[in-house]
Amino acid sequence: MTAYLNALGLICALGHGQAEVAARLFAGDCSGMRPAAGWIPERQPPVGAVMQPLPAVPLPEQHSRNNQLLYAAALQIEPALRQAIAQYGAHRVGVVLGTSTSGIAEGSAAIGHFLAGGHFPADYHYDQQVLSAPADFLADWLQLGGPAYVISTACTSSGRALLSARRLLDLGVCDAVLCGGVDSLCHLTLNGFSALEAISEHRCNPLSANRDGINIGEAAALFVMTRTPEAQGERIALLGAGASSDAHHISAPDPTGAGALQCMGKALDNAGLEPAHIHYLNLHGTATPHNDAMESLAVDTLFGAGLPCSSSKPMTGHTLGAAGALEAAFCWLSLSRHNPLGLLPPHVWDGQPDPALPELTLVDGSQRLATHGPRRLMSNSFAFGGNNVSLILGDTA
Repeated sequence: MTAYLNALGLICALGHGQAEVAARLFAGDCSGMRPAAGWIPERQPPVGAVMQPLPAVPLPEQHSRNNQLLYAAALQIEPALRQAIAQYGAHRVGVVLGTSTSGIAEGSAAIGHFLAGGHFPADYHYDQQVLSAPADFLADWLQLGGPAYVISTACTSSGRALLSARRLLDLGVCDAVLCGGVDSLCHLTLNGFSALEAISEHRCNPLSANRDGINIGEAAALFVMTRTPEAQGERIALLGAGASSDAHHISAPDPTGAGALQCMGKALDNAGLEPAHIHYLNLHGTATPHNDAMESLAVDTLFGAGLPCSSSKPMTGHTLGAAGALEAAFCWLSLSRHNPLGLLPPHVWDGQPDPALPELTLVDGSQRLATHGPRRLMSNSFAFGGNNVSLILGDTA
């Protein structure tokens, strides 16, 4: 079943809201990636931090930076959220979100306060840090009665949230689902990736011979998914989704790209499409040696030469549990009224290809989407443990 993505709220290092993010995305603006001290001892790697002031969460016991990011995205589309509730009833509206950090930053700070003084801060609530906190917050704020839960599968979390949201519609459990993902910067993830020697000291450089690791960012992206398009909406739909789990290694992907190839193939089958029907691919493109090697091999095997591809992570950082939804949002923006010229997100790098990798067609500004007719865009997300998701978005006008 086609599932329509009728509204989109988002915030990330590129900006706040559809118009601002789209303008900077298609311009290849990396100004949101800034060196930052205080996250990793004796290091100042670039991070994709949201610099705008964030709104106060209306439920104080659920205050966290993660929920503030989510609330900022939700406020952008609050009329659409309220309309879905009014149209279908609160008990027929669900929430499915992806995250990896939830409120662990607030939990870590509270533990530090406890260790120093023997008690937790007065404003600390355990509800701030539970993994389900983002879905709990949205459901409580909007007084929803449908299913509300969080998926946490590392970097595929919010890609799987969109897949799961569509399943709730398919099964008739919900008539509308608020779906997407959110992750905030925190010491735990930055230092964890630093311990894995995966953090670059420079802006990440996907598919380059000189790539040396990731940057971390924060973001929230929230869609309203329904079975039917809005009368005056964009008519952009989730056409297909595929998932796989190669379970090759706890942190390294299968170097053959078998899991990536499988999930891309499943997404095409699910959408009833062939590889030639895809017009653009948003790569997972983390700029780690192993990810880029296996992904380029899988993409080349399935699509061959000529498919425009890019990684948007040099502009946003890797937003972890929010990455799948955020990069699906970039595909959504590419199909939307914010992109009348048919631009594609450019691949920002040093232009030095790795001779050991298959040569992909990386977006350099010369490639454009058609301005009408069926347009089909794929977005890849690959996670620790060999957990893989591919989504296909398209317009149906």
